[in-house]
Amino acid sequence: MKSMALIKQQLLKIGHGDLTNITYETQNAEYEGICFNVGQYLYRSRLAKRTPKKAGYFVAFWEKDSNSKNQPYVFQDSPDKLIVSIVDKEKIGQFIFPKAVLHEQGILKSETSKGKMAIRIYPTWEKDLNPSATKTKKWQSAYFIDLTKDTAIDKRSTLYYS
Repeated sequence: MKSMALIKQQLLKIGHGDLTNITYETQNAEYEGICFNVGQYLYRSRLAKRTPKKAGYFVAFWEKDSNSKNQPYVFQDSPDKLIVSIVDKEKIGQFIFPKAVLHEQGILKSETSKGKMAIRIYPTWEKDLNPSATKTKKWQSAYFIDLTKDTAIDKRSTLYYS
């Protein structure tokens, strides 16, 4: 799995690497859906996909409710962080979104939000975006690490562990 290999590589670079309680989310296997712990933190991970006709990358995340109907992830049950990895030829990066930010952006289901089952993400190398995508990229950029040149050690540590 590309995403798991990238995560392990990044964790080793910041002095951590012991992933425990690894659970594969079969409903999101196409996006390499995984949950795991590193120390006290619980993470959910996905591998984003490039789409040919639209800028950015697409990633799905959903679960079945008690009636076996697809639904967005629920805020109160969600892990601490969502890692969305991008491996696109020579371009490599990760978004590491805190649970609270996903809630603020209406991505996780809660009493105040119906949530979303998929989103589009925009790494720093995505240019010439429409106004809506530009707005989305703006809030996402604080949680992005461009690993293409692998120079983001401090930001990597902060995003994984704060």
